Amino acid sequence: MFASEFFVVLCLLSVGCLAQFKCPARTGFFPDPEQCDLYYVCSRGSYEEKLCPDGLVFDDTNPNKGKCDIPSNVDCGDRDVLQEAKPSKGCPRANGYYRHTDPEACDKFFNCVDGTPIEVSCPPGLIYDDVESTCSWPKESNRKDCGIIKRDSLEDGFSCPEEEALGPDGRLMPHPTYAHPDDCQKFYICRNGVRPQRGACPYGKVYSEDTFKCEDPKNVPGCEDYYAKDEKKPQGRSQ
Repeated sequence: MFASEFFVVLCLLSVGCLAQFKCPARTGFFPDPEQCDLYYVCSRGSYEEKLCPDGLVFDDTNPNKGKCDIPSNVDCGDRDVLQEAKPSKGCPRANGYYRHTDPEACDKFFNCVDGTPIEVSCPPGLIYDDVESTCSWPKESNRKDCGIIKRDSLEDGFSCPEEEALGPDGRLMPHPTYAHPDDCQKFYICRNGVRPQRGACPYGKVYSEDTFKCEDPKNVPGCEDYYAKDEKKPQGRSQ
């Protein structure tokens, strides 16, 4: 009895006796069963313990590759333990993508590399989604504190509508176009739905609100006589 009790005490004092990793195969890269940023490199049946850089976790989808990636790209499952964070200003962890420290800067985020934050801007109209670690449209984002996007305006007062624009095929238009209110040849382009700029059809064509393209004037109601020779000034759209 004494010998067995002594063995138990010895095991409790030995970390290797408590939780010793066993290689599932003689060679490969394998995850720790509890800690998502810890993995093992197995070679000929023996293993070496490895730790991902702080902020990254081990991707166990391919046992032939030892790959660490951002958490949004890896399904850790029950492996919910992580190493102690090494935070710095702007970086909750040393590596990864994180929302901007300015709560109003929804269209910006930090790319942290070894504890150094690098400010990155999303394309116009998009906001940073810190669940998916990517830029997305406000309506499609998991982030609900950034619904209002600043919209630019041109000198003539035109600004891009807030409503999403659908094309003739019913699909969302990433850069929708809109007719000029007074000139059949001109139109507006909304880059990413929020940044307006002027556009114009080539001579002989007019903009169609039905097809969102430049068409022959005879096919656009209200603009049939736009290029009539007896007109001294461009004809506006008929109401």
